[in-house]
Amino acid sequence: MSAAALPPSLTRSSPHLIPSHGELCVSDQRVASIAINSSGDWIAFGCSGLGQLLVWEWQSESYVLKQQGHFNSMVSLAYSPDGQRIATGGDDGKVKVWNTLSGFCFITFTEHSSGVTGVTFTSTGYVIVTSSMDGTVRAFDLHRYRNFRTFTSPRPTQFSCVAVDSSGEIVSAGAQDSFEIFIWSMQTGRLLDVLSGHEGPISGLCFNPMKSILASASWDKTVRLWDMVDSWRTTETLALTSDDPPGTIVQPGLEQDEGSVACRLEPRVFLASDLRLSAALAVTFRPDGAELAVATLNSQITFWDPENAVQTGSIEGRHDLKTGRKELDKITAKHSAKGKAFTTLCYSADGQSILAGGMSKFVCIYHVKEQILRKKFEISCNLSLDAMEEFLNRRKMTEFGNLALIDQDAAEEGGVAIPLPGVKKGDMSSRHFKPEIRVTSLRFSPTGRCWAATTTEGLLIYSLDARMLFDPFELDTSVTPGRIRAALRQRDFTRAILMAFRLNERKLLQEALESVPWDEIEVVSSSLPDLYVEKVLEFLASSFEVSRHLEFYLLWTQKLLVAHGQKLKSRAGKLLPAVQFLQKSIQRHWEDISKLYVLPECCDWNRYNVQYALAVSKQRGVKRPSDPPGSEDEAGPPDDDEDGLHLLRGRPGEVGAGGPLP
Repeated sequence: MSAAALPPSLTRSSPHLIPSHGELCVSDQRVASIAINSSGDWIAFGCSGLGQLLVWEWQSESYVLKQQGHFNSMVSLAYSPDGQRIATGGDDGKVKVWNTLSGFCFITFTEHSSGVTGVTFTSTGYVIVTSSMDGTVRAFDLHRYRNFRTFTSPRPTQFSCVAVDSSGEIVSAGAQDSFEIFIWSMQTGRLLDVLSGHEGPISGLCFNPMKSILASASWDKTVRLWDMVDSWRTTETLALTSDDPPGTIVQPGLEQDEGSVACRLEPRVFLASDLRLSAALAVTFRPDGAELAVATLNSQITFWDPENAVQTGSIEGRHDLKTGRKELDKITAKHSAKGKAFTTLCYSADGQSILAGGMSKFVCIYHVKEQILRKKFEISCNLSLDAMEEFLNRRKMTEFGNLALIDQDAAEEGGVAIPLPGVKKGDMSSRHFKPEIRVTSLRFSPTGRCWAATTTEGLLIYSLDARMLFDPFELDTSVTPGRIRAALRQRDFTRAILMAFRLNERKLLQEALESVPWDEIEVVSSSLPDLYVEKVLEFLASSFEVSRHLEFYLLWTQKLLVAHGQKLKSRAGKLLPAVQFLQKSIQRHWEDISKLYVLPECCDWNRYNVQYALAVSKQRGVKRPSDPPGSEDEAGPPDDDEDGLHLLRGRPGEVGAGGPLP
């Protein structure tokens, strides 16, 4: 029954009929949830099928927020050189760029027709290079938001990884089916060379940050180093398989034959399983290029000296992975862990630690020099994912065995679900499909303050900026807040700043730095010891995020870099995270201020407003003698040169002229 057929009294006064304001098409998928804000102006819609979030303002009929994640799981990620952007690639063929400050995606590239396998930034930070299973490597411009270069191979192939050299001129990608490495020129887009030699799929590529050396890891149990200067010839081949027969004991400190796994912290017996589980899964260089880390299929991380092709150490990570038991597993989690390994590696910004993740819900941080586990992060507690629990759920155990192994639709096979071997993402045709928890990619921010991971749960960012209440530095009993303030009253600014950094309380640090007059900053900054310069730069970088004294802190930064620039350059590797964090903070302010100078007339208008405000502030409270009677009639017309001053002078009794109001 339509509303037009109802009685007029019912259509006018019935509380059961709500007038419609229109129809809104939100998504092709089912809307999973709706929420309305407290004022009733905004309506939020959530679509779980596509990972969409939309906020609609119904009065103006416009979108306030539109966000959409990857349809399938994320596979790879990369940080921009300034740490302000994160690029992610997923199995849905999309490349998304996220803002690390707001957490929002501001551009999505959809040119790939198959899953994205690798993402990386060039050194400028405005070009993203991606590889895909569709047989193309694409370069995207973040200035114009377009795909400006597409690299292809002579014959169709599937690319599993991508890397760009430090200059941004050379692009390389590894093939999964032809076992070759393709080299292109970024400027011309031409194929420069095809590197052959591996006997298995290429699992990882990485350029040396300091030299023209390309490292390639493969399932053929080798890592090859290619020299770009010497016509891409193989300089070294690092064999990841032990030459010792099963049962051989390798003592720590003994020299082994080339390719053996030595430098263990304890004696180790090489079993037959170790000889076949040494395929390389990931490779990465240390930020200074002096060390190479390789993750292998036997859950080890080995460290190599790329100059001498000598292994310097290894970490056994099988027990740290601590994998869970999947629903369809017929063996315990302890035995299934033998087939798990790290699939992604990343050095920290200072090169002292290394991140490792893979077929587990844990991400491990190891100390490289000591080869010990520093911390282990659990990325998810979502029990709806597979391989989350170490033991089977007792509620699903029946007298016939595990209930999850019984498929109601598999009548022809005796009701037992038989998964396909080698399937990584599960059987999507099953009624009860559960994605397996895993970490697909890890990257440390260039600022050294945070790291990101692409997992089954999505993109996770962990910050190392833990604001500790009390974290002193070289503290003794003579350093107290009272003595710091006493030194400030005595105008001994250098001593006050040093004591404030030793006490390491943010409010005292801010008070000590902001008490220094601007004309004495150069003297104070030049008198600071080298040990404290890095700490001052880190404090300045964090202060740019919250302080309104922009010019004051910029002056501090300039004087510090001028006074200690030569000494800081000698420790560039150690200070790189602090300098990049500082650059990120200043870059954000520069982008905000540069918007004021888009149009010349806007710049002039802002400048005149500032001049007017300054002139009015100077005129406030100034008493002017009253004009004698008749002076106004005797005075001639004002000169043309003084026309602009009448606005600021005013008359007694006017606002801003210093006189009382009428």
